[in-house]
Amino acid sequence: MSREERTPIVDSSSSSSGDEKPVVRRRSTRDTELAPPPGAGGCCDPTSMPHRFLALLFMCLLGFGSYFCYDNPAALQDVFKKEMDLNATEFTLIYSIYSWPNIVLCFVGGFLIDRVFGIRLGTIIYMLIVLLGQLIFAAGGLLGKFWLMIAGRFVFGIGAESLAVAQNNYAVLWFKGKELNMVFGLQLSVARFGSTVNFWVMQPLYGYVSKFYTGYTALGVVLFLAASTCVMSLLCTLILGWMDKRAERILKRNTNPGGEIAKLSDVVTFKLDFWMVSVVCVAYYVAIFPFIALGQAFFIKHFLMTPEEANNVNSVVYLISAIASPLFGFVIDKYGRNVTCVFLATVSTLVSHLMLTFTEWNPYIAMAIMGLSYSMLAASLWPLVSLIVPEYQLGTAYGFCQSVQNLGLAVVTVVAGIIVDSSDGSHFWLQLFFMGFLLISLAATCMIWAYDRKHQGNLNMTPVQRATYHTSISSQPVTLDRRPLLGN
Repeated sequence: MSREERTPIVDSSSSSSGDEKPVVRRRSTRDTELAPPPGAGGCCDPTSMPHRFLALLFMCLLGFGSYFCYDNPAALQDVFKKEMDLNATEFTLIYSIYSWPNIVLCFVGGFLIDRVFGIRLGTIIYMLIVLLGQLIFAAGGLLGKFWLMIAGRFVFGIGAESLAVAQNNYAVLWFKGKELNMVFGLQLSVARFGSTVNFWVMQPLYGYVSKFYTGYTALGVVLFLAASTCVMSLLCTLILGWMDKRAERILKRNTNPGGEIAKLSDVVTFKLDFWMVSVVCVAYYVAIFPFIALGQAFFIKHFLMTPEEANNVNSVVYLISAIASPLFGFVIDKYGRNVTCVFLATVSTLVSHLMLTFTEWNPYIAMAIMGLSYSMLAASLWPLVSLIVPEYQLGTAYGFCQSVQNLGLAVVTVVAGIIVDSSDGSHFWLQLFFMGFLLISLAATCMIWAYDRKHQGNLNMTPVQRATYHTSISSQPVTLDRRPLLGN
């Protein structure tokens, strides 16, 4: 993700024409930090690899709790339906209510990080909201009140998606121009490992707690125990905030050397490639998350598995992504070609859905392909945003991507439940529904490639080509700057 030139984002140097507007340039992260003082050497130096990767550890763990708790209902789908007396549509409401507030609040949450809270305070606030939401959700289970559980998931969603925006901002702040693709992969790896651990432990944990409590009370106790992962993530958030404050003081970091101010209206200036990235965010992920949310019932009915066996195969996507995501990130850091990787990931995910729907092959094969594809896409798609928009707008940009993704998830999850209920529990039509969205994702990816190629952009270049590209862009006058970051 390196952007090599050292020019400021706004070039206000004098020109032959006195009324020319400032030239908008791409900029490097290296012109926003000063060299650390002589005393800040070794692993205590915020620019050193050991120090940055220690910060990365806390970056990854700050999202572990929210991902672990997000899929608690999927791991206990049969328990929720039995103890709370829910049908498939009511069960999917647990997931859709998580997404509804974030249609707006993710966008606003990213803007608040850019303009009001700052990244450190914003991350702490959002993590506290996540913890509060999980506690309310657990209380609803303990009391057998479904409406209270829904309220808890609503609050949980407000914090969790904005927390993901903050996590992305931290990654760009610490690793832009270095190992950013690998870092996005590692973040996804730890997050999805949280989801995988959830699928592994929640059924056995519920079985153990059921020896002491019965009915929905046991469900509530298990959900309270799950909240302990959010407490751990909160501690990591506080430590990372301290490290970032120290790094800012030592490096005299300035993420906005041009003095631009982020505005909500900035989103209308984003180029077509950003909008197509947003479309991929929606169309691809709605074929993954709702499928996994309803996956236990699918594998039980279609492949005649027990709930434990269904959970194991359902967790394969997250387990593989926990291992493969950083590896794909490392490869993409080395070879680039992000858009090509997004295309290949979407095609292979479509193949995995076709296998699950039309063959009787061992479902582990298709789920393994889906896990590898999901890892490749996440490691290649999200870093594209940092190539399209400048740093001072990243919170707004990532927030918008999360917002439209949650709009898609909120609608599609409910529709998925309705499709299953209206098909007497059959998932055939639901699978075709998911495949249709993957075709939309393919079309959007092709548009990204075509637009980037037409405007001689750098989204599908190798790292070496990007370095040459940035150097040539910085030396060209405004009339030849074919890839301005901001709209005119």
